[in-house]
Amino acid sequence: MSEEREIMTWDMLGEATRTLSQMVADDGYEPDMILGIARGGLLPAGAIGYALSIKNVYTMNVEFYTGVDERLEVPRILPPAPDFVDLSHGKILVVDDVADTGHTLKSVEEFCEGKVGEVRTACIYEKSHSVVKCDYVWKRTDQWINFPWSDKDPVAKRDWAVKDA
Repeated sequence: MSEEREIMTWDMLGEATRTLSQMVADDGYEPDMILGIARGGLLPAGAIGYALSIKNVYTMNVEFYTGVDERLEVPRILPPAPDFVDLSHGKILVVDDVADTGHTLKSVEEFCEGKVGEVRTACIYEKSHSVVKCDYVWKRTDQWINFPWSDKDPVAKRDWAVKDA
């Protein structure tokens, strides 16, 4: 992996989410719900929710990355998973910070299949090798991305991995 990085600032986050929101609006897509993929998609999902006047903003936890360019073999959806009651005809906008391999977004799309009417995806960054091509993308890059919320070491370290029951 190259040492060169894509650096996102807090100001860039505001610009990116506003631009993505405008893309969705200009496309005429009116989601009933925004589904933010935790953790990286939480801030973008909230900002897009405000920009599109959508109060139904939910989260879904998917564990995949364990470090810089280190990941599990496959993404795991962590409980609790969203319950899509009365959304068989609903439109959902899935929001994440980056479509790197795309496997996280693919697992979320597969989770939504048959439960909702339509799913579209929005990401701040998309990499060329992603297995999912997002409907709305702010910027394409193949560099590792330093996000402002995760570019420093944690102030508390925890062994939070979900244990098999």
